[in-house]
Amino acid sequence: MQHLKVFLLVLLPVLFVADHATSQELGPIGPSPYDVVEGWHKPFAAEGFAFGGNSGVFAESPDRIFISQRGETRLPNPVPSGFDGYVGSIGINALREAELRTWQNCLMVVDGDGNLIEVWDQWDHLCDESEGPGPHRIRISPYDPERRVWVINESRHQIFVFSNDGRELLMTLGEKNVAGNDRTHFGRPQDVAFLPDGRVLVADGLDNHRVVIMDSAGNYLSEFGGFGEGPGQFNGIHALGIGPNGLIFALDRANGRVQVFRLTDESSGTYHSEIDYVDEWTGFGLPLDLIVNDDHVWVSDLRPLKMVKLDFEGNRLYTWNVSNDGPTGYLEVHAFSVDSEGNLYGGDNQHGRTQKLVPKPDADPTLLIASPFVQR
Repeated sequence: MQHLKVFLLVLLPVLFVADHATSQELGPIGPSPYDVVEGWHKPFAAEGFAFGGNSGVFAESPDRIFISQRGETRLPNPVPSGFDGYVGSIGINALREAELRTWQNCLMVVDGDGNLIEVWDQWDHLCDESEGPGPHRIRISPYDPERRVWVINESRHQIFVFSNDGRELLMTLGEKNVAGNDRTHFGRPQDVAFLPDGRVLVADGLDNHRVVIMDSAGNYLSEFGGFGEGPGQFNGIHALGIGPNGLIFALDRANGRVQVFRLTDESSGTYHSEIDYVDEWTGFGLPLDLIVNDDHVWVSDLRPLKMVKLDFEGNRLYTWNVSNDGPTGYLEVHAFSVDSEGNLYGGDNQHGRTQKLVPKPDADPTLLIASPFVQR
């Protein structure tokens, strides 16, 4: 017994230090600084249908929010009494129950109250005839005066670029339903990010595990990455972000980390002719999306579901857990965007809806997600 007491006296401080180190690594954890606007995303589907997986969201302004969804979901007949406008309210997972998916109303625009103002159903044919979940992200470059809309279609291995009003398809990158890893093909692309000089980075993402660098016309320039767990290797690039001083942030989803790179002067990079490897930030469960601000990064993470703020050294500054309970709960924040008034929009790929979150009246401004970095 005496030996056991001595052992415990030695062990307990070690356990305390280990626990303390873990809590320091995680940083402060607290409540959400936002209130969710209940019932914001107004249903508009025909009878018998509801929103599908809301995979992408981009707030161009407080009254013009683009949403991509993975088709609509067929409802059971009769519709259960608990249906509250989204399929998650009756226990249907819009992502997992793909047999209920129908390729209609894949791209929409809503106003600040969640009312439909545009539906781009003329382009629904660009979503069908493929095996898989379809549209993944929707983005607009802050440096593009024409505000063209980029839609990344994972399943078709393609990227589409539309005029801002949706009337014209201006560019198609990749070949329909043909995966590849050469200069003109993609393998389940996930995201795009934009450099101030007009170049575009493509997270070519789940099959090729590479970042492709293109010019503004979609011509291949170079690439970096490859499959693996080492520095500069990836296991599913799920999102990209650009920061000041040439910083590039890549969500390495299955490896549970964010990798950081930096653009360099031409032909001076050590990892790539124009890119240096900087760092990796580990400890994520399943990172899904990110927003890069002037001096920090926000990441939406799954397992458990949370929003994490980090500085550019990878230190965790604040974390708030995202509730999955009640009528405003989430199953995942697959994509998120912020408008110029500080409102946050989060697309739920599984519950099948997008929600609007507004800052609480007494919210600490340092805990709110700011608009993405733009080089001035």
